[in-house]
Amino acid sequence: MESLKKLKAFYWPYKKMFVWSLFSMLLLTAITVIYPIMLQMTIDEVILGGRYGLVIWISLGFIAVMAVKGVATFFHQYLGDMFGIQSVYRLRKELYAKLQRLPFTYYDSAKTGDLMSRLTADVEGIRFFLSFGFSEAIRFVLLVTLSLSVMFSYSVPLSLVTIASLPFLGAAVYRFDKKVHPAFRHIRKSFARLNTKVQENISGMNTVKSLSKEDFEIHKFTDSNEHFQTKSLNASLIMSKFFPLMEFIGNICLIALLSFGGWLVIQNSLQPGELVAFFSLVNYMMWPIMNLGYVINLFSQAKASGERLLEILDADEDITDRAHPKETGRLNGDVVFSGVTLQYSEGNADALHEVSFQAPRGTTIGLIGGTGSGKSSVVQLLSRFYEPTSGTVTIDGKPLSHYSLKMLRSNIGIVPQESFLFSSTIRANISYGRPDASMDDIIESAKRAQAHDFIMELPDRYDTMLGERGLGLSGGQKQRIAIARAICLNPSILILDDSTSAVDMETEHRIQLALRDVMRDRTTFIIAHRISSLKHADEILVLDKGVVKERGTHEELLRQNGLYKRIFDLQYKDQNILNEPHVAR
Repeated sequence: MESLKKLKAFYWPYKKMFVWSLFSMLLLTAITVIYPIMLQMTIDEVILGGRYGLVIWISLGFIAVMAVKGVATFFHQYLGDMFGIQSVYRLRKELYAKLQRLPFTYYDSAKTGDLMSRLTADVEGIRFFLSFGFSEAIRFVLLVTLSLSVMFSYSVPLSLVTIASLPFLGAAVYRFDKKVHPAFRHIRKSFARLNTKVQENISGMNTVKSLSKEDFEIHKFTDSNEHFQTKSLNASLIMSKFFPLMEFIGNICLIALLSFGGWLVIQNSLQPGELVAFFSLVNYMMWPIMNLGYVINLFSQAKASGERLLEILDADEDITDRAHPKETGRLNGDVVFSGVTLQYSEGNADALHEVSFQAPRGTTIGLIGGTGSGKSSVVQLLSRFYEPTSGTVTIDGKPLSHYSLKMLRSNIGIVPQESFLFSSTIRANISYGRPDASMDDIIESAKRAQAHDFIMELPDRYDTMLGERGLGLSGGQKQRIAIARAICLNPSILILDDSTSAVDMETEHRIQLALRDVMRDRTTFIIAHRISSLKHADEILVLDKGVVKERGTHEELLRQNGLYKRIFDLQYKDQNILNEPHVAR
């Protein structure tokens, strides 16, 4: 019950629904016990006692009882479902909000398919238990207690014979719970693995087809599918073994009851109507007892699901707002890195080591270096996606923690290398960071990003609906819309993370000319592999393995004849060869 106790905050606010559902169930259970008593009175008092005048009243009594039972069943089921649905609505909402707050370090190791499985299948496992399993467990206790009370009033010896089978049934149920919970835990993990495989395959379909790896992917999916099948069959085998065993124990009880009860009727120690009522009560009682395995099955699934959901809810939020941060305002954009070291995880090499530089408002800082040199790490620290291991990052003379995350990031416009677009209109994608932007602002942002012309050629122009991840647009078109989105935000600090890598040289030149006006009075960081993208920067930092090896303007770095010069020579080597005069041989 530990995981369900920890989830109490999500279902306890709706306890009134659960209480009224339980009240309806209590009434329903009482009627279930009253029915055999009325049956006993019909046989012993009316039929055997010859009081036939009571038939009409007994019949009306049965109709009234069944009507009340129908109403009680409706409220029990409806309120129980409402209790579960409202609870998981709150739970799912908190899980989604938690995923928004979790830092990048969490997503570095998380798998999309696994998270999707937790927010769907695991949440539904909790809902079904709250709606049905929890109340069914309480109903079992009530029904057995009431039934045994009536049975003891009829015959103590016969009741003791019935009770004698319960320890065997309890032992079977205990063994079932011990085996079925790990089985369902494995099913949940395997299902998440299957979801991850499908999600990765669909997202990477272009790569799969371009490399003709369809058969390989089918084989990998088959392995995951077989693993899920094996775990499911294992759980099914456990249930297939224990359900018949519990039913067999219940049927043995019924046989003992009929045999001993029949002998008591022959001995005139028990009335025939009492035996029929006793048999009905045992039937009503044995069904929930035999169904206890199913309830425990639900409980085990809910327990496994609850543990997986708590792993998300209990995950550390390493990067949060401090007490009373600055919530509103516009930043000037004076950025200072002082001895900043970043290590993504303990034991790994430093992604950045003792990085220091200043970027006053309006300056442009270029970042260049090989893959893994630490270029993206610099701007990720600036947006507080990660916290530095040591050193400080300040904006306008204040540490980043001085500002709320919302305020900080609303002042920073980022154009990532891989432009992500939502399945919405182009207008909504451009104004995503600033929903109140006017249409004039959206169009102006698109013009500056060299996106307006191709947007106007689309069927619905700015109202054109995009497919998943911007499907329907070329890589360069998606990048230009991402640039327009950052411009529309009107940020104090602009980060261009290799943002023109998917466009041709001519379009890149036009975008750079337009961005120069955008970058005026804004602090801009340009991460690029092409020297042509950052040669106009006020200062260029050349990084290698997390260390700033060189710094200066384009001309200064060329004169240093170091790493930057080697990168320049490699990029312009072919161009120089083409420009050389042809020598006849």
